Amino acid sequence: MSSEYHDAVARQHYTSSLRKAQLIDLMGLITGEDTNLVSFNDVADRLRARQEISHRTEYVLLEKIVGSVGRYRDFTREFLPRSNVSGARWAKIDAALNSMEGVPPIELYKLGEVYFVRDGNHRVSVARANQIDRIEAYVTELKTPIPLTLSDFERDLWIIKIEYAEFMAETHLDLLRPGADISMTVPGRYEILRHHIEVHRYLRNLDLENEGRAERLSRAEAVISWYDTVYLPVVEAMRKLRLLEHFPGRTEADLYLWIVKHRERLAARYGLAPLDPETAVTTFAETHSDRPLERTLQGLRKGLHKTLGEERPLGMSEEAFEEARSRHDAGERTLHEAEEASAQQSAPEKPASEKPEPEKPSAEPDIPYEFID
Repeated sequence: MSSEYHDAVARQHYTSSLRKAQLIDLMGLITGEDTNLVSFNDVADRLRARQEISHRTEYVLLEKIVGSVGRYRDFTREFLPRSNVSGARWAKIDAALNSMEGVPPIELYKLGEVYFVRDGNHRVSVARANQIDRIEAYVTELKTPIPLTLSDFERDLWIIKIEYAEFMAETHLDLLRPGADISMTVPGRYEILRHHIEVHRYLRNLDLENEGRAERLSRAEAVISWYDTVYLPVVEAMRKLRLLEHFPGRTEADLYLWIVKHRERLAARYGLAPLDPETAVTTFAETHSDRPLERTLQGLRKGLHKTLGEERPLGMSEEAFEEARSRHDAGERTLHEAEEASAQQSAPEKPASEKPEPEKPSAEPDIPYEFID
């Protein structure tokens, strides 16, 4: 076939691919989904992956190429070209690919089971537009401490996987409590768990100081204490109510964070001490679900409850309500109130011989929670 024919077909391929990219980006704006390729440097920096362990030439499945070193904003996740990609250059490569000329191998970095383009973004884009399965590449594999798979790059699960590894490396919870399942489905949540442990340690050490005892919780002891006395009781209450069935695709750790936030908000709204795990889970289950029909019915109940006066939270007995209010009146405070009190305390200078006050926790990360009104 003539070069004119290949050139015309190549221009059509480019125009069609560009329109598909524009449609995908428009849907991304509506849904909030990130349509960019994954940045190699973002992943490699989080993994501290810089040690090269092999160099080879291979035919790589195009679907396993998930990102780029420098041009991750120029193409969509499907490697469709955006408007800042040269149409003439893209079409020239397309014409060469569909002629006797062909194209040279691309250059890739490999992390786990996935690949990132070092050189050859246009060639990958053109190959995918022509529905080619594999492409020849010079591959440089980097050593990674965490095994990455293709599925990890759906909904940015790779970020959660790295955050999970960092959380375990810092807390050693997997060693202190083997079998503990703290998996999550949303990035950024492990920072909140670290904060919870930090606050728990501060409050427990404050109790020890007020009791006149010399011992203080170490970091490892604080992790164990938080898991055994704070996290696990909430999870066991969830399991008793089979709460996870109402939140498909979520985990116990996801729900733990939402229930803690729910408990704090109820305490602030009604002037209550922290609710016990069973009451916190029960009141949460009365007003929250990820099933559409249940959420609709819960919305109707909440509206009726508010209309009738909202004397106490839905799902909370009068006896439990009065007991929590009495504890609050007696001085028991929520985590948020305890943090505020510690922030307001002055820090007068003390003689060097005196023991320092328990280290105060930092402010809770400002990360939104789903399903919380």
